[in-house]
Amino acid sequence: MKHQLIAALFVTALSASALAQQSSAPATQPAQDLPDGPQPTQAVLTQPNGPTVVMDTSMGRITCQFFQKQAPVAVANFIGLANGTKDWTDPATSKKMHGKRYYDHTQFHRVIPEFMIQGGDPTATGTGDPGYSFNDEFDPNLNFDVPGRLAMANSGPNTNGSQFFVTEAPQPSLNQKYTIFGQCDDSSVNVVKTIARVQTNPNDKPIVPVFLNKVTIVPEGQPVPPPPAPPAAPSATAPAEKPQP
Repeated sequence: MKHQLIAALFVTALSASALAQQSSAPATQPAQDLPDGPQPTQAVLTQPNGPTVVMDTSMGRITCQFFQKQAPVAVANFIGLANGTKDWTDPATSKKMHGKRYYDHTQFHRVIPEFMIQGGDPTATGTGDPGYSFNDEFDPNLNFDVPGRLAMANSGPNTNGSQFFVTEAPQPSLNQKYTIFGQCDDSSVNVVKTIARVQTNPNDKPIVPVFLNKVTIVPEGQPVPPPPAPPAAPSATAPAEKPQP
């Protein structure tokens, strides 16, 4: 299953970190001569391009811009499912769905602090998909080297469907194994961190469900809509007195 593969990679990353902490401090290096001239600068990070996705969750807003040039199939798939313009099969009933938005009112069914939050499964079990799959899209210059990567979850090569995850920290062990198709902003990463730290069961599923209430696709160059208004507070008016006998 998709979440088992990501979990295995996460355990591997933790093991590597533990080994690094056990190693001795780095030895002092001898002084080196200054360079004779300017040195080549590091490669500039690949910049997001294309529409923006706004995910209003029960714990805050997550805003990410797509990598449309680097992952056109994944981006088109996500947009089609989000807007209800792409047909899909309900994983719970096997019924063909047409014109129905896929992601609204689903849950983040798996959350792990220092790692990621995962959603995109209407069954909230980690096994649901839209009834089809598509191939991976890997760009050599696009890796899990910064927080806030929006990527497709999978259960092996070329098994992308609808499930996705957002990282809260760099995850180099995932490089070139999961299709990155968006980058979320800093405030969104803070929301991801908050969601990742809710109480969970042994399968990393939140005890109190965290909902993806609505997904909005914003065309490139257009303003992002304002966040939804918070729920109205209960009325503070006192109850009417009972009539006296």
